Amino acid sequence: MRFIISSTTLLRSLQKISGVMSSSNTLPILEDFLFELAEDKQLKITASDLETTITAVVQVEMAENAGKVTIPAKMLLEIMKTFPDIPVTVSVNQNTQEVELLAGEGKYKLIGHKSDEFPQVPEMESTESIQLNASILVNAFNKTLFATGNDELRPVMSGVLCEIKEDHISFVSTDAHKLVRYRRYDVKQNKNASFILPKKPLNHLKNIIPDDPDIDVVFEYNPTNAQIRYDDITLVCRLIDGKYPNYEAVIPSQNPYKLVVNRKNLLNTLRRVSIFGSKSTHQVRFKITGQELTLTAEDIDYSSEAKERLTCNYSGEDIEIGFNSKFMQEILNTLESENIDVELSAPNRAGIIVPDSNSDEAEDILMLIMPVMLTN
Repeated sequence: MRFIISSTTLLRSLQKISGVMSSSNTLPILEDFLFELAEDKQLKITASDLETTITAVVQVEMAENAGKVTIPAKMLLEIMKTFPDIPVTVSVNQNTQEVELLAGEGKYKLIGHKSDEFPQVPEMESTESIQLNASILVNAFNKTLFATGNDELRPVMSGVLCEIKEDHISFVSTDAHKLVRYRRYDVKQNKNASFILPKKPLNHLKNIIPDDPDIDVVFEYNPTNAQIRYDDITLVCRLIDGKYPNYEAVIPSQNPYKLVVNRKNLLNTLRRVSIFGSKSTHQVRFKITGQELTLTAEDIDYSSEAKERLTCNYSGEDIEIGFNSKFMQEILNTLESENIDVELSAPNRAGIIVPDSNSDEAEDILMLIMPVMLTN
């Protein structure tokens, strides 16, 4: 088995797929990339952690003797990063699994492994599919992944719920302290579906899928797996098994008090004030009177305190409510609008945060944050 490929092309493909590999593998073979060379000069490179498998397909400049081999990922990535853009000849002895790289004046040898033990890509049978543009998917992942949970006792909350309806698609995430519902009305499907996508492959995808509305992503799913395909990349991941909590029941429908405030001003004030607050509770007090919002934080143990006023537009009765500054900052960092609406009803009920204006009519973003008990 022998082929010639541009070092830059190979490195780019390896970097696109290496993110799914785990640092603590149960099987030693999962520390390798699987290389499969076909007669038509197509090279398929695969990485896996058992739960997720990702494949990149590249055209090579020359191919002789189709075959398969697995090559240690860490060593291969390290050597490829050092090459300028030059042709690399990869030769594999199928009997000894010895891999030889020829690049410029250099000759490098390493031992690969037989491909038999490498996990098979799950067969996608009885699937439904939906097509989205890459920008929508990247935006959905960027807006929701930060709010997923880490509780091993509640694995369903460690993923992102994908709900497909006839007139929209929703991506939902929550860790019981904050919740995000990202909805698109320009993606439609005849058949309703609901499944939970795991966090790790989505985190990897949002970094490698180009944020480009002209690139189409094909999303296939069945009751156990999801497959996401774009350009030369195919990712298959196992869905999280279980029933997602009824998130709609958590979103309060009656929120008579409405605060409109500049997002960046609030974020910067929050950053300053929270420095002086408790490092264990991250509590910041929001006091709204008239058209004025006062943020207060204190740490009794260190006798530190901060207070700062902001102008705002507010309609409703005066209210004092506590929020976790860390969670509030995550929400404000994720939103992009100039101003935000904060909808409130009582000091012990969740606050809803939405963009004040949205240039994209097909997009609907709702973020929810639970209050914290104020200590006097």
